Amino acid sequence: MKTLTFEIGINAPRAVAWANMLGAQSYKAWTAPFCEGSYFVGSWGKGAKIQFLAPSGDGMSAVIAENTPNEYVSIRHIGMIVDGVEDTTSEKVRAWAPAHENYRFVDVPGGCRVTVTLDTVPEYEQYMLDTYPKALARLKDLCER
Repeated sequence: MKTLTFEIGINAPRAVAWANMLGAQSYKAWTAPFCEGSYFVGSWGKGAKIQFLAPSGDGMSAVIAENTPNEYVSIRHIGMIVDGVEDTTSEKVRAWAPAHENYRFVDVPGGCRVTVTLDTVPEYEQYMLDTYPKALARLKDLCER
């Protein structure tokens, strides 16, 4: 697995970036480049289970490994959801799980910097390289309105 890093400067306080990144409605907006209509079910609290879903209901199953409000959240992806069934044990899932996706929020002059690190497998690397910058640009737009 490879770890990718993405950063964006946002001309808004970290609390605003945090709220927009993790809020139910704003999450749908900034993640649209990945999948229009995507959403999450669950909680961002440490230890909580959370699902990241497409409109079809398929998606990813995860646990929030760490959560320090307005500073850091770590998602530990543990499985996939297909046709309403969670899979955390198949060979396909075990080939990449667990995988982490981490968001760090740091104050900088005039606003904040959001840094995302995520584990990916070769088949999704280019997709992430192409799509994550678009998603973060949408987050920036939401925060700076």
